[in-house]
Amino acid sequence: MLEPESHAALRREIELQIAADGVLLDQLRAEIRPLKDKVRRIMPQTTTSISLVAADGGNNQLRFDPFFIQLVRVVDSSANEHCLEVLSPTMSVTALSQRQFNAAGEPVTALGRMMKYLGVTDLSVLSHMIRSDKDDRPKSPSWVQVYRELVEWAILFSIVRDKDFASDTLIVFDGLLRSKAFAHDYFVRYRQGIEEGIAKHKKNRRNIYLVGLAKHSKVLERYRLAMALEGVMHTQYPCYLPVPYELEQKAYVWPEYARGDEEAEQGGEINKFVGGKMFLVKFGAGTRDPIWPVDILSSQANDVANVLGYLLADSINGFPVPHYPRCLQKAHEHAALVDFDMDVLQDQIFDGLRKSLGAEASTLDAFRLQDADPAQSRYS
Repeated sequence: MLEPESHAALRREIELQIAADGVLLDQLRAEIRPLKDKVRRIMPQTTTSISLVAADGGNNQLRFDPFFIQLVRVVDSSANEHCLEVLSPTMSVTALSQRQFNAAGEPVTALGRMMKYLGVTDLSVLSHMIRSDKDDRPKSPSWVQVYRELVEWAILFSIVRDKDFASDTLIVFDGLLRSKAFAHDYFVRYRQGIEEGIAKHKKNRRNIYLVGLAKHSKVLERYRLAMALEGVMHTQYPCYLPVPYELEQKAYVWPEYARGDEEAEQGGEINKFVGGKMFLVKFGAGTRDPIWPVDILSSQANDVANVLGYLLADSINGFPVPHYPRCLQKAHEHAALVDFDMDVLQDQIFDGLRKSLGAEASTLDAFRLQDADPAQSRYS
């Protein structure tokens, strides 16, 4: 516990540092001020909305798992399960790549179909973040998270290209429409496949719109206070604000993560990682309602009023989070593995261990009764 003298010293240090950094806030306010006049109102428009979500591995931790088993599960807002796999960071990447295809080399999974479209058969070629088995370097457990992301992109790819839509539909992706998980120019070609699917549906008189909505964004974190001080988006109606790429580049460590098609057309490196145009969106009518970062597929950015109107209609009755797309919340509810599901999964881990231990299974039973973290008692 800090002494009163320490609190006083800290207060002085904080005040001096804030005074020294005051020019930074002035700069942020100057950058955001011209955007106040570019805020536009959103009017709700009704259409079908669907979303898909991958179960978050970080929120589905087992209490005891010596093999670091992880689930890859993707569910949509209608409770359709598109993928359910069990992975371990130590498993063979080559075997996992082969799992996506049958003996004849034809894809049997959504990821396999996406890989075939991109012309790759090995996950280590598809993503530089997944190391080949031939690589002698130790595997990083984080590659499973990259695989989970690739599966989610693949299922989105499959839905857009292969699903039959009965009406105009808005597809809401969980996260921004940008990724660095793809190697080379595969994300560029991925986007081309998405565009082909949308064009095919349009010939059948079905308009398919694609947006990505994130819970957090470096852009919003950087400018949130400046926006509050300048009164940007403090309207009494739902509204949106297009984010210039220059502001995105200032917020991201890697500027290529904020490089859109418009900038690429002006010369220099092509846009390899960004698939959408970012907008800051407020779905509520209150001046202090939450603001969300939303990516609209780049080719549909000019239709922003209609796209966000559809998204607003889905957000009006958002529950339990108000002013947040209901389809996305439903997908999260269906994807989450909690309570009874996690208890069953944990028991299955123990059953598998018990079978593998054979005559030593009794040791495992005694082990389960031991306190895994006796040091926690100091907080009791």
